[in-house]
Amino acid sequence: MNAMPGHTPTSTVSPQEKPEMLRVLSFLEELGEETETTIDVVEPNPYLRMTLHLIRGHFEAKTITPTSLIGQARVPYATASRRMAEMIEAELIERRPRTASGKSYSLHPSEKLMEQWMQLSGRVLRLIDSHFGTAEPAPQAKDYFYGGSYMAGQAIPPMQVLAEPIKVAGGLRVLVHGDPTFMVMDTLKRQFEQAIGTQIHQRAFSIDRLREEARRNAERKTSRYDIIAVDLPWIGGFAEEGALMPLDEAMDIARLDPADFHTAGWKATHWGGRPYGVPAQTTPEVLFYRRDLFAEAGLDAPTTTEALLDAARTFHDPNRGRYGIAWNAARGTALGHTVLMTMADFGQPILDLPEIAGGFGTDNLADRDYRPTIDTEAGLRAAEFLLQLLEYSPPGILSMSWYERVRPYAAGKIAMAYGYTLLAPFFELDENSPARGKTGYLPHPAGPGASNVAPVGGYVMSLPANLPKDRVRAAVEALIVFTSPEAQKMYVQNGSRTNPRYSVAADPEVRRLSPIFEAVDAMSWRDELQFWPRPPVPEITDIIQICGEEFHEMLRGVTTPREALRKAQARADALFD
Repeated sequence: MNAMPGHTPTSTVSPQEKPEMLRVLSFLEELGEETETTIDVVEPNPYLRMTLHLIRGHFEAKTITPTSLIGQARVPYATASRRMAEMIEAELIERRPRTASGKSYSLHPSEKLMEQWMQLSGRVLRLIDSHFGTAEPAPQAKDYFYGGSYMAGQAIPPMQVLAEPIKVAGGLRVLVHGDPTFMVMDTLKRQFEQAIGTQIHQRAFSIDRLREEARRNAERKTSRYDIIAVDLPWIGGFAEEGALMPLDEAMDIARLDPADFHTAGWKATHWGGRPYGVPAQTTPEVLFYRRDLFAEAGLDAPTTTEALLDAARTFHDPNRGRYGIAWNAARGTALGHTVLMTMADFGQPILDLPEIAGGFGTDNLADRDYRPTIDTEAGLRAAEFLLQLLEYSPPGILSMSWYERVRPYAAGKIAMAYGYTLLAPFFELDENSPARGKTGYLPHPAGPGASNVAPVGGYVMSLPANLPKDRVRAAVEALIVFTSPEAQKMYVQNGSRTNPRYSVAADPEVRRLSPIFEAVDAMSWRDELQFWPRPPVPEITDIIQICGEEFHEMLRGVTTPREALRKAQARADALFD
């Protein structure tokens, strides 16, 4: 069965069910190994073996090819091929094209198979409990998936001191972005210095200055920094320019426990199939909305653009100093991001990416076989939607950007705001904010025929390509510490509201601090966390700037939506021509 756009195999898997299914999967894998190797007449079950491989690959975000699936069957090639074909015919396996020609494809469990697996997982756990008295395996028998604490629902322990302190001349030098999460890291500098055994020298810049300094650093003979923070959209450009060191060149990637990272956040660090950074913060842009105000007005949470506009119209009352919604509308980079994400709300990527189940394919971006797609019918609907938003926005919206859009929401002047989760501390930690404890978190409401998405943003921590060889080992060890579950939990406990790891989001102490972590986890399980709305290609920064300029003219009334689309398309095309 070929995959259908918008189909989400894990749409019915809750955060509570997933660890249970992983435990069952591990149990069945080990039971199969034991029976096949102990009892001579027992033959491998190719259906079960391929099912287990598909499910694990899906949960761990690993690409499963026909060859790898057949190899897991442990039966002759021809037999395994027939069994795989039967599973496809039975609509248990979906095929997703990996190339434009469709000749190469990856394999994924279908919705039907996922539903059957969920039923089986529950029954196996109940059988174990009824026969052995407990469904909880002995601690020494547990496998480690998504950070053991995630499976057991236990608290992540405090960060420990490295057994062997890092030794690096002059201390560790780190370049970061001046956002709340990295500022928390700076506040905790003493704890980190104690943990790694050396001094930390951290420099923090605004987003544009950070990019400029990172590129300047790449031109130096040797890097001034051991670790640099990189915004996700820069990954492709920095990798192509040779500014970053591929992580698999410097370390054993397994030490990072990649399966513990939110799938979209981990995949976004890759270029040409290689990772160029470790997620330090995975912060999707979501819709903040006042649950109390919606309840008073008898309105449901808005999941569509139409419902969003209706709600904004209901709450917009300038005479009483209350407005419907705030968003990034400042000229340039800020509005440019809004344009890309709004197009995604209407099912339109900014590049002509191949359509796959659940969204659009990004695996082959390094081939550079793409063009900008701005002047389209979906683009027109997105432009018209922004003009409608303008009617229910506060004064000065056309100069509002990252922080300005959230401050009036925190002050109770606005009923809804688009914002990255890293901005939630503005109201969650403010005892005087009317939005504190009354905010709901949703993926972007979707336009007609489109799916809800929460565009993934955030920063990764990377190694400069020109880092002296004698400093690489120290940088790697520090990188592992800074992005570990223990460190991520500490960031959250000290005010951060971003988190790239499943294990941290499942920590009971973390969950008590904010509902945002459970909400983002649920979006991840539903495949709503996506990075295709802002693909990390080398041209993306220029495309964002172009959209932010041309659409600003439209919002000011200087040009029409069609003119803005046409001009933005022409300027973007010129980047490629």
